[in-house]
Amino acid sequence: MNKTQLIGIVAEKAEISKRDAEKAVTALFDAIVENVAEGNEIRIVGFGTFERHERGERTGCNPQTKEKITIPASKVPVFKAGKAFKDAVDK
Repeated sequence: MNKTQLIGIVAEKAEISKRDAEKAVTALFDAIVENVAEGNEIRIVGFGTFERHERGERTGCNPQTKEKITIPASKVPVFKAGKAFKDAVDK
């Protein structure tokens, strides 16, 4: 499923226009990205948690040259599914 298909489903389920659904979906995604980028955790009960984790610097290996390289520290987004979400998928 892509974003356009998701917008169509949201419009149908919420009984709103696709234009309004697109605004809502885009606003939701933007809010999640902005808050996680700032280091805030977003917890939606029954759905899941969006948060930022920090990966430390580590040593890796270039697969072509077998040379050891240092992979710099980075911040990555993480999503943990909630219990209700996991249960719905497991059915």
